[in-house]
Amino acid sequence: MVNNNYRYSDYSVEQLRQEVGKLKEKAQKAEQLGNISEVAINQRKMQVALAYTMNPDDFIPNEVYELMIDPGHSFQVNYIEGIFAWGHRVNLVGEVVEKEEAVPISLLGKRVREK
Repeated sequence: MVNNNYRYSDYSVEQLRQEVGKLKEKAQKAEQLGNISEVAINQRKMQVALAYTMNPDDFIPNEVYELMIDPGHSFQVNYIEGIFAWGHRVNLVGEVVEKEEAVPISLLGKRVREK
């Protein structure tokens, strides 16, 4: 059983998988109850937990990856810090969104192209 006093970085891969399952269940229940903000919170926690099961070294700065949560954009990685990729969204016509943001690496799909 996962202890709430631990950070995801302290969890084993198996504990992370269990946590993702619990969060998915919570999100589904919240959705049934119409609590949209709770759905979003649990989905975000799920993505962070999933990111800890991945290898940040698999993502290369200055390359562009699919963005799982936004099919209209890809994500140009500037740098990786822990389990987060910092960079910019790129729209379908190649325009880079000015605002830099961080997304869990679990939201990045396959590499689309180099910068």
